Amino acid sequence: MPNRIIQAVYIDDDAALGRLVQRILGRRGYEVEHVTTAESGLARIADGDVDVVILDHDLGTSSGVAVLEALRVREQSPPVVYVTASTELSIAVQALKAGAVDYVVKTVGDDFEVLLVAALEQSVERARLMRAKEEAERQVRQAKDRAEMLLAEVNHRVANSLALVGSLVRMQASAVVEPGATAALAETQARITAIANLHRSLYTSTDVQQVDLAAYLETLVGELGNSITASGRTPTIKLHAEPVSIKTDRAVSVGMIATELVTNALKYAYPVGEGEVRVSLSRTPSTQVTLSVADDGIGWTGNGTAKGSGLGGKIIAAMSKSLGAQLEYHHRPIGTLASITFDEMAS
Repeated sequence: MPNRIIQAVYIDDDAALGRLVQRILGRRGYEVEHVTTAESGLARIADGDVDVVILDHDLGTSSGVAVLEALRVREQSPPVVYVTASTELSIAVQALKAGAVDYVVKTVGDDFEVLLVAALEQSVERARLMRAKEEAERQVRQAKDRAEMLLAEVNHRVANSLALVGSLVRMQASAVVEPGATAALAETQARITAIANLHRSLYTSTDVQQVDLAAYLETLVGELGNSITASGRTPTIKLHAEPVSIKTDRAVSVGMIATELVTNALKYAYPVGEGEVRVSLSRTPSTQVTLSVADDGIGWTGNGTAKGSGLGGKIIAAMSKSLGAQLEYHHRPIGTLASITFDEMAS
């Protein structure tokens, strides 16, 4: 027991028994306040500073069960030990169902004192442990909320910083005269944007460990489409994506692969003129996901080596390896279809 006086309220219409209980528990270090009605007992409990309640079953004009029902709707009610002269098991069951934490039968002699004190000590200790548990859980929730807030802020700042870097690269590309350097800078800017969009997705998400891959790809494809429009070219990008959620680090790999495949399709399939690039994200009957990029251009028809085997190809190979997948080119009458299939649930 803690080294302080335990405050108890004894609700019983029997004044003589009330004085007896006060003497018994006074010797045990309790301070017992005796009230004779349910109303006065509930009022005293509402005032606070009550560690435990001793509640008699028969209160004359009301019953102890009615008091229990009234206490159930209150927050932070003290534990209740139910006492009665009846030995009927149904009364004990009714009281425990109504919210009492223990039950003691009134008897003549020392047994009642021993049982009552034991019930009170266990009830007070249980309540203390419950409060400690709730406080610990509250602190854990607060710490979790703070960590999530800080992580969201980090993702927000990283997204903004990467967007700034991407803008600087785009400005540099516009100032370069040599076509090859301009193209390389444009591809670099697209790669930076892919990572920035992921961090932007994490900033607005409620779960920083998982990424809505369909929403992420939609943003990514939109950015690539805007870049094409800004450059004066006319190919269009269409996306069909089923709902897929994967871990954040794997989403980075998928985003980089999608960026490189779309960039390759735009670069090699339609070097001059209109065309369409189709990005698809779909589930297989198992827990696997397929990402594919298709075009109807001249990039590759299944003969020889696919174009775009430089830095972009190395990035695709590295990202595919991290996903446990391998890029495949499929034979088509016209154009190119590239795809990877990976496990959605892999860590």
